[in-house]
Order: sequence, then structure tokens, then C-alpha cells
Amino acid sequence: MKSLWITRTGSATKFRANLLLYSTILIVSAAAFMGCQKEAIKPPVDGPQSVTKHTVTVEGDVVNDYGLSPQTTWELQQARAATARYRDIKNAIKDGYSNINVDVPNMGHHFMNMGLVDGTFDMRKPEILVYNGLDTGNPELVAVEYAVPLTDPLPEGFTGSADVWDGNSGFPFWLVHAWVWKFNPAGVFNPTNPDVDLN
Repeated sequence: MKSLWITRTGSATKFRANLLLYSTILIVSAAAFMGCQKEAIKPPVDGPQSVTKHTVTVEGDVVNDYGLSPQTTWELQQARAATARYRDIKNAIKDGYSNINVDVPNMGHHFMNMGLVDGTFDMRKPEILVYNGLDTGNPELVAVEYAVPLTDPLPEGFTGSADVWDGNSGFPFWLVHAWVWKFNPAGVFNPTNPDVDLN
């Protein structure tokens, strides 16, 4: 009788252990599947993106005005939220961004954080911040720019095909701008913005 109880108890323990194991595998598999959903919901983008009409939105959030897919818009909003503190250039300098003396008309003054250059694209960690108005003493954050070394493969970047990375800029990086702080009538990913000068 005693040995029969041990066998039943052992079987029950084994059954509970297997049930726990299978439940854990099921939960982990479901979590992994949900984590891959971004790739599965990539909407197609028809041709190059440009914008012909601009309406002012609350807090100047220009990201919603580009007419991109919800997923790309969300990603651009993440870039904007992650860089909000850099609207004050002192915070950018504190966090390792420095003026690289690349001052381009219709683009701006470039501040780069070399510590972020690691061969990966992270929408929340742009390697370059682009300011306008540096010469007047009123720097305004107008865009973020991503830089991945040319020795690495072309980055996938934002969802869709609107972000065209440039590998022929004269710099050793794949580059793409995202005008998340100042509206760009030529498009959010266009390298230049006709509404920006160096003043």
C-alpha cells in the first residue's frame, strides 16, 4: 500500500511538472510570436514619400502631418519623444553630442554622438542631432539623423520604403534624416528642408 502511494504521488508530481513545462513553453512561444508582430504588420509604401499640405498640430507635432502608415508614424513619434530633451542643446552636449562643424544650408548644424555609432539602427538613439539657428544664439532642434558605418550592411531603418539611406555623402556612414521637429514639405526623410537655413 505504501509503495502504491509513492508511485501515485510520483506520477502526480511528474504530471504537474510536465504541465508546468508545457504551459511555460506555450507562454514563451506566444510572447515570441507577439514580439515578431512588427515585421508582420509592415504596410507597403507606394513610391517616394512627399507632402504637399501641412497643418499645424498640437505642440507642433509634425510627425502626424506626413501621411505615413500608422507604424511608421509611431516609430517617428518614438524618435521625437526620445529626443525631446535635446530641444535644449545643453542637454545634448551633456549627453555626449558635439558640434562636428557640418553646417549645410537647408539642413542645419550637425551634432554627433560617436558613442552611439555601433552599426545598428535604433529609432530612439539617433547618432546625429540637427539644429537651426545656432549662429543667432537660439538653436532649434529641427531633425534627427541616423548614421551607420558603411562597413555594415545597409540598415533596414523605419518601416516601409520611404527612408532612403544615403551611402554617397562623402562621410563613411549610411545616413538618413528624419524631420521630426520641423515640418519638411519635401518629406520627413528628405535630406534637405527648404524651410531651414543656417540662421
